[in-house]
Amino acid sequence: MLYLPNADRTVSAYEIRNTPAEIVRRDASAFNRIAYAAAHVVADPMADNDPWLSPAIDWDRTMAYRHHLWDLGLGVAEAMDTAQRGMGLGWPEARELIARALKEAQSRPDVRIACGAGTDHLAPGPDVNLDSIIAAYEEQIEAIEAHGGRIILMASRALAAAAEGPGDYIRVYDRILSQVREPVIIHWLGEMFDPALEGYWGAADHMEAMEVALEIIATHADKVDGIKISLLSKEKEIVMRRRLPAGVRMYTGDDFNYAELIAGDDQGHSDALLGIFDAIAPAASAALAALGTGEENKFFDLLDPTVPLSRHIFRAPTRFYKTGVVFLAYLNGLQDHFTMIGGQESARSTLHLAELFRLADAARVLIDPDLAVFRMRQVMAVRGVEQPR
Repeated sequence: MLYLPNADRTVSAYEIRNTPAEIVRRDASAFNRIAYAAAHVVADPMADNDPWLSPAIDWDRTMAYRHHLWDLGLGVAEAMDTAQRGMGLGWPEARELIARALKEAQSRPDVRIACGAGTDHLAPGPDVNLDSIIAAYEEQIEAIEAHGGRIILMASRALAAAAEGPGDYIRVYDRILSQVREPVIIHWLGEMFDPALEGYWGAADHMEAMEVALEIIATHADKVDGIKISLLSKEKEIVMRRRLPAGVRMYTGDDFNYAELIAGDDQGHSDALLGIFDAIAPAASAALAALGTGEENKFFDLLDPTVPLSRHIFRAPTRFYKTGVVFLAYLNGLQDHFTMIGGQESARSTLHLAELFRLADAARVLIDPDLAVFRMRQVMAVRGVEQPR
């Protein structure tokens, strides 16, 4: 028996109501969509460090989690915002994470991995200009390409702060895209995920900003594998998807509407690069396999129940979604603790975690229900919700 708190400050008994989705090892060839899970990092809870100031990473568990995703047929989007990039994970740690993950991937030539390159090591200040931003991008790209990695070109806080208009974005992206070795995935991360990126592409209005991004992509279509947009608007994603040059993919980053965007319509579909796929990997894998065999109804039967869970995990302030992703990994026995780099385990309330548990049960993503209940009881007790003896 488990007691969970309610919004009216009462406490109610809760029992698991659903059997978990079956975990089946799959190859990505079972899918008719490209699907990346943006993967989290596992903190080292035994390290003697100051969690808010210096990250400590359990590298063995972090790499094991990548293999868990690969075993389900999902690709890994490495060192992205789900890995707390810019919220506890700095470039020195991201660089090591990328090097380790790419080395792990060498033993599995059938898997996908792409790595985030940005400018987050560039110290803010009055001397930051377009040339220093370009140099910062080049440094990170060089580090990734030196290990044979493919690039996800992350949005730059420094560029958002320094740019005076669309022309500055065009200059920076023209320079970077003209010299990358392989086609990249451009990442347009909305301000709901990172307030410092408001007005990206030189316009506050997303539709005006989209015109700038489309111009850059059209100019360098041979150097762009696709664009991932994270605006939490299916309408904007569909508009942009229909205007992309032939051969350039739309990777949905819409953690509110991913099921229908991946399924698509008679004018196209989105592939996937999603943080929520870290948390719901078995269900996502099963759903994608069903879609690959033409079983669209089964695809929605498996994936639709996960959408309320995802919307809860990614609710505003959206940037704190990583807490829910790591919490599910803990409940599911994929790590031994609920500790995060940067102390981010404290970023969501007890009520938020209680509702997450209920929704995870409804979504059938609690891999081992008995273990999940046992661990949930411990978390609730520590947070002041008395549990039955």
